[in-house]
Amino acid sequence: MRNKLTILIAVAAVAGVLAGWVANVAAPGPDAAATIAGYFSILADIFLRLIKMIIAPLVFATVVHGIAATGDTKAVGRIGIKAVGWFITASIVSLLLGMVFANVFQPGANLSLPLPDAGLSTNLKTGSMNLKDFVVHVFPKSIFEAMATNEILQILVFSIFFGIALAALNERPAVTIMGFIDDLVQVMLKLTEYVMLFAPVGVFGAVAAAITTQGIGILATYGKFIGSFYASLAVLWVVLIAAGFVFLQGRVFTLFSMLREPMLIGFSTASSEAAFPKMMKQLERFGANERVTALVLPLGYSFNLDGSMIYQAFASIFIAQAYGIEMSLGQQFTMLMVMLLSSKGVAGVPRASLVVIAATLPTFGLPEAGLLMIMGIDQFLDMGRTATNVIGNGIATAVVAKWEGELGPTTTDPEGEAPARVAA
Repeated sequence: MRNKLTILIAVAAVAGVLAGWVANVAAPGPDAAATIAGYFSILADIFLRLIKMIIAPLVFATVVHGIAATGDTKAVGRIGIKAVGWFITASIVSLLLGMVFANVFQPGANLSLPLPDAGLSTNLKTGSMNLKDFVVHVFPKSIFEAMATNEILQILVFSIFFGIALAALNERPAVTIMGFIDDLVQVMLKLTEYVMLFAPVGVFGAVAAAITTQGIGILATYGKFIGSFYASLAVLWVVLIAAGFVFLQGRVFTLFSMLREPMLIGFSTASSEAAFPKMMKQLERFGANERVTALVLPLGYSFNLDGSMIYQAFASIFIAQAYGIEMSLGQQFTMLMVMLLSSKGVAGVPRASLVVIAATLPTFGLPEAGLLMIMGIDQFLDMGRTATNVIGNGIATAVVAKWEGELGPTTTDPEGEAPARVAA
């Protein structure tokens, strides 16, 4: 299904280019081209609404499940604190790199796209937002109001409290509710898959609308966007390996070599889940104790998506540049803070980065329609960020195992049996 969808999105993007080029050439003037583009945009708007439709229940289900399912033993708490500390640090570094390289490469500069309808871009709150307003706004007055208005941070706060309370209970209500949450997560993941089936149609409409109004020359910018993003990923790889070297010394290069196969799986499928079984086996062969791997790696899949984090910052600033919206460094740092928090609510689900971007853009007065500009090439970007997520989680798991004193020697056993544990 994933490969079929990838092909359909690629075909839709090409078809959108052709349809937009024909419309651009045939249109008698800019006004006519804008009218035609408006009809193409209907398809993009429908897909955008479908994405927004799933945000609230998706955040609630995934956050509550992630917190409540971790358990409450001392060992789990200790390992979890160490892992989360690494995850937060890596996420901050990834976001900062995305911001820095988006400002250095300026991939969206000179596009000068016209702003969409005012309804998508008039609520510019960032310029007048102060720390007090921001902090108070994070906490919801009503979870129903927060969900009705897709206030991602307020939903996240409620979900965290709910998950902690659920994890603290060992009674029948907790079991019943946890069962419901488990089922809700599965339903939302399936619903997300269904929504993504409409992606080719949305991509076609978005690309055709852009080409109709801007002409075929707009495609040159995508080459710059992809190239500069992969250059940013390369720098992030160096940073992650260097951080691993601090704790693992030369063994980090052995780990990197052993992760090549799961990286290739993740890159070719753009699916972190596809790489998970092989990744776990390789980490155990590397010497990480099974108990540490079994806890840290799944946590990492929800809270340590370094490639996705750098992409969220890079793509959001690209959208601002494309529409000619100036963002101060203070505004950009505030946006990174929001992404740092909100990304933990939808990580690990299909196209999570797009969901985070869709939820974040309106908060900073950036056109949500900008999301559709990158949908046509998102598969190629997703491949790189998925491989980066594999590297980041592999290094994080190995480092936490080293901190716990549960990193044994590397085994070359072709069966992949885990080595004996090294005592703390």
